[in-house]
Amino acid sequence: MKLGAFSVSLNVKDIHKSKEFYENLGFEFFGGDITQNWLIMKNENCLIGLFQGMFDKSILTFNPGWDENAKNLDSFTDVRDLQKQLKAKGIKLTQEADESTEGPAHFTLEDPDGNQILVDQHR
Repeated sequence: MKLGAFSVSLNVKDIHKSKEFYENLGFEFFGGDITQNWLIMKNENCLIGLFQGMFDKSILTFNPGWDENAKNLDSFTDVRDLQKQLKAKGIKLTQEADESTEGPAHFTLEDPDGNQILVDQHR
């Protein structure tokens, strides 16, 4: 199962302090808008998202159709097909993508320990 690019979306209390902290670990600005309280930071092929006030918990994020540089992949498994595969395995989703649509969509689930997982296709 190919889930696409992986990142961790962190729920942060102070985006400015978090940005500085991760810069000290070698991460650099990759995308986002600090005035809207969200940033994407990158260190080599590691991606983290910093999100202040947007959700309650940190989230493991997968982006079908993208590589770690947010570049489109020539071939990828559509998020709706991934969703069907997981449902066929009996995995419970907390939010489902509309399987009658095409293009951008997402679904969510939780692992056995309650960690949130987002599979988010942007194209």
